[in-house]
Amino acid sequence: MPALHADAARVSVSGLSSGAFMAVQYDVAFSSSVIGVGVVAGGPYNCAWVNLGGIITCMQGSPSGVASYGAASSFAALGTVDPVSNIAKQKVYLFSGTKDIVVKQSAMNAVRDFYVAARVPAASLRYVHDTPAGHAFLSGNFGSICGANAAPYVNECKVGAKFYDQPGAILSHIYGSLRPKSTTLSAQPIPFDQSEFTGAVGSGMASTGYVYVPAPCRDGGAPCAVHVVFHGCLQSADLVGDAVYNRLGYNAWADTNRIITLYPQVNKSTFPSNPQGCWDWWGYSGLNFQTQSGAQLSVIRAMVQRLTS
Repeated sequence: MPALHADAARVSVSGLSSGAFMAVQYDVAFSSSVIGVGVVAGGPYNCAWVNLGGIITCMQGSPSGVASYGAASSFAALGTVDPVSNIAKQKVYLFSGTKDIVVKQSAMNAVRDFYVAARVPAASLRYVHDTPAGHAFLSGNFGSICGANAAPYVNECKVGAKFYDQPGAILSHIYGSLRPKSTTLSAQPIPFDQSEFTGAVGSGMASTGYVYVPAPCRDGGAPCAVHVVFHGCLQSADLVGDAVYNRLGYNAWADTNRIITLYPQVNKSTFPSNPQGCWDWWGYSGLNFQTQSGAQLSVIRAMVQRLTS
């Protein structure tokens, strides 16, 4: 993982499924250094611990976004996450497909309620919830048919005459008007050794992660932004290959807009018990999973700090 002097004031995150839960967790834990978040088919902060029914409620029921905001405020008061007042300054993109059978739209409604409780202005909060997508990221040029709820958990869904380009929608909402995406990439994703960052026993992190560094971000000039993409359950590279870190579409937008894109990885494991290769949003890696000292959150933070150092 190279030190690239990226802009620490232009860091953002996004994710699908457990990766969406993780994006929210990172956003809350390190809100003073995050400018925006994209949440695709996930749930609100600390959801499994503030709702009766736990995981099931957070995926198939109607969890409370207001209770989640209360939990974030409590952790902030203890100093284990950044002050929640930072969240109001962020750009927030939310997405729920109408054909998603894994995480119901009621869970994403709770994510909206969480960010409303955090006082994110209406102009900064975009919630797309009328597209017949399954449990998946949406790509402009790759994936299964719209409405599929299966690997690689990437759909192609037409909105009007064009396929909906979700990476472009997320990045443009967070960073503003973007230059057209690249048709020929200036670089290729780089595998890196995640074990350098995984000091916590039982973090569940894979041995290898990936990062896309546009050529201009290696060659100097103005510092580049950093965007972290969290894959979903059953969507790590050992299961779906390069579907997320190379084919989904983030890299084409990142290439022309000076955005370094980080793709950390969690694999299926027996210890800790994580049979579907999910990011930890309920506590399998430790009861502090949702705070800055959490086994996975602290690792991702260290990766981002390496890129911005």
